[in-house]
Amino acid sequence: MHGSERLKGLDVFVAVVESGSFTAASERLNLTNSAVGKSVARLEQRLGVKLFERTTRRLALTNAGEAFHRTCLRVLMDLEDAEQAVKAEATMPVGRLRIDLPASYGKLRAMPALFEFMDRYPAVHPAVSFTDRFVDPVADAIDVTVRIGGSDTWPPAIGYRYLGHERKIFCCSPSYLAGKGAVPDTPESLHDLDALVYRRADGTLSPWFVSRDGGPAEHVFPVPRLAVGSAEALVDAVGRGLGVAQLSTWLIDDHLARGELVPILPSFAVEGLPLYLLWLRRRQNLPKVSALLAHLADRLRI
Repeated sequence: MHGSERLKGLDVFVAVVESGSFTAASERLNLTNSAVGKSVARLEQRLGVKLFERTTRRLALTNAGEAFHRTCLRVLMDLEDAEQAVKAEATMPVGRLRIDLPASYGKLRAMPALFEFMDRYPAVHPAVSFTDRFVDPVADAIDVTVRIGGSDTWPPAIGYRYLGHERKIFCCSPSYLAGKGAVPDTPESLHDLDALVYRRADGTLSPWFVSRDGGPAEHVFPVPRLAVGSAEALVDAVGRGLGVAQLSTWLIDDHLARGELVPILPSFAVEGLPLYLLWLRRRQNLPKVSALLAHLADRLRI
C-alpha cells in the first residue's frame, strides 16, 4: 500500500474520538454522517480490527482503538510540524500544543502561566488535560507535561527540568485556632486536633509528615475527621474551620496572605514532592515547544 493511502481516514477517526460521536464529527469536518461512518468502516476493514464499540447509548474505543488513536495523534502532529517547517512563520511559535497538568496545581498555578503564554503567542492553540496519575508523554503524544513527584531517571526520549520542591505546612482557620485556646507547639499536640487529610484515588489516606530538628520526616497517620480526594476541597474544609490539614504552600499561599488560613507548628514544616517539567525531546526544537518550556520554567520555578 502506498504511504499516502495509509493516511486516509486518520483525520476522520481522530475527529470522531475527540468529538465523541459520528454526528458531532460530521459537523466538525463538514461531511455527511454517512461519509464519516463509511470512512471509519473502511479504516477498520483495512486494519482488520474494530476501533469502536458501538451501542445505542454511547461510542467507546476498543483496546485496539485506543492504541491506534495514540499512534494517529503522533502521526498527525508530525505532519502538522512538517507543514509548519516549510513556512516562513515556522520561526515563530504556531500550531497545536498538547499539554498535561496535575489537576489542582494545573488549575491554580500552571494555567495562569499558560494564559500569559497564549496572550504572547496567539497562533499557538493548546489542548490541555488534567491528570494526577502518571502520563507517558511518548505513548500519549504529550508535548509538555508538568509532574509533581517522580525522579530524575526519566526515559531517554523525555527531556526534563527540575523546578524545585514543594513545601508542606500545617494550617487551620483563625476561628478554629481561637476555639482551641492554646496554640499547638509540639507534634504530639496534633493528636488533640481535628485532622483533615487527602484521600488518594486508591482509597488510601495520605499521612502527615513531621520533621523534628531538621531530621528525616516521620509519617503520622491521624484519625481523620474528614478524608477527601480533592486538594481544593480540602482547602475549603480548612477555611470553614473544620480542622487542621498539612498542605503545600503553592496551594494556600493566597489564603495565607489574605489571613483566611494561619500556619501552625511552622518549625515542623517539611519538604514535599519535587516538581518537574517534562517534554518530548524529538519536538523540543519546535518554536512553540521551546517557547513554552522557557516560559513555564520561568513562571513555575519554586
